[in-house]
Amino acid sequence: MSEDLTAHDATTPRSASNGASQLWIDLGPILVFVVTYNVLFRIAATKDEAIYIATGVFIVSVLAAIGWCKLKRGKVPPILIVTGVLVTAFGGLTIIFHDPSIIQIKFTFTFLFYAAAILFSLAIKQNVWKLFFKHLFNLPDRIWNVLAVRWAVFYLVVAALNEVLRYNFNEANGNFDTWLNLRTVLTYPAFIAFAAINTPIVLKHHREEAEPAAEPTAPTA
Repeated sequence: MSEDLTAHDATTPRSASNGASQLWIDLGPILVFVVTYNVLFRIAATKDEAIYIATGVFIVSVLAAIGWCKLKRGKVPPILIVTGVLVTAFGGLTIIFHDPSIIQIKFTFTFLFYAAAILFSLAIKQNVWKLFFKHLFNLPDRIWNVLAVRWAVFYLVVAALNEVLRYNFNEANGNFDTWLNLRTVLTYPAFIAFAAINTPIVLKHHREEAEPAAEPTAPTA
C-alpha cells in the first residue's frame, strides 16, 4: 500500500514509469535487507551479527527512500513515512536489545496496523483506501468500500502467515534465514497476485469524469 504524490489528474492512472519507480521505492529497502542478510550470513566473520547489520542497513535504506522522495518529488508518500517510523522503531529495538524476534514482529504489527487503520476509517466513514488512491482512480464509494474491506482482510491473512512463519522459523531454533527468505518469497507475490485479482473491479468502475463532490484530502508530509 503506497501513494504516489506526484502531480496527476485525479482520474488518470499513473504512468508505467512512475509506477515502476514507486515499486522500487516500496520494495527496494526490504530487498536490500534480504540480500544484505543472506550475504553476511554466509561469511564466517559476520555470520553472528548478520541480522543486526542487515537491520541497520534496512533502516538506512528506508530513510534514504524517504529522502529521495522528498528531494525528487517534494513530498513523501504517507505510507512510506509510516514504514520509516515502524522500521526505525522496531529495527532500532532489535539492535539495542539484540533480539531478532523484534524485527520479525515488526512485519506482523505493520500488517495489523494497516488492517486496523482501514477498518477504523470505514467505521468513521472516512475510507482511508479512497484517501490514498483517489488521485489514481475515480470510483463509486461502494467500490472503494469493497476494495478497503478486501485489503483489510488480506492484511489480516498475511499477518497471520507471518506469525506462523515466525513461530516455526526464528533465531532461537537457528532458522531466521528461512523465515526471512520464505516471508519474502511468499508475501510479495501474494501482494502482486491480490492486486491483480482486484484490478478488474477497479477498471470496470473507473469513471473518466470526476464528480464535483467535496472529498477529504489525502495526508501529506
